[in-house]
Amino acid sequence: MATNEGVEVSQSPSATRSRPSPADQKAVAGLPARLVEVWAAHDADGFGELFTEDGTLVLPGVYVAGRDEIAAFMRNAFEGPYKGTRVTGAPVNVRFLGPDVALLITEGGVIAAGRTELADADAIRASWLTVRTDGGWRLAAYQNSPRDAR
Repeated sequence: MATNEGVEVSQSPSATRSRPSPADQKAVAGLPARLVEVWAAHDADGFGELFTEDGTLVLPGVYVAGRDEIAAFMRNAFEGPYKGTRVTGAPVNVRFLGPDVALLITEGGVIAAGRTELADADAIRASWLTVRTDGGWRLAAYQNSPRDAR
């Protein structure tokens, strides 16, 4: 397995092309940093732009489908339960399933308002199904769950 800036990068045995380009590896592995940026600005529209038009967002107890619906959900969240929060996350693994599809696994979580560090209870692992679009790499599906068994 190769690494890209400390992130394990692999290619699915069923993939049909040569190794993903360094630019593709960097773009996919960079999606979490983009999410951190738009979250820090509480930019719901920017958050939605990370997704394809028909993208899905799955969080514990939440299912949202569609870029506009995801942006609306985040707008409400930034005005409510996520007000004043920050998010952290880093890639753990990137696996290219084909030339235009990659699965990204991250660890991170939401840092509560007024806190400086992520509480263990708020730590998550997430799956990001990413696809290449005319606008670059975007999320087709995002799902997270608690890092630790409860």
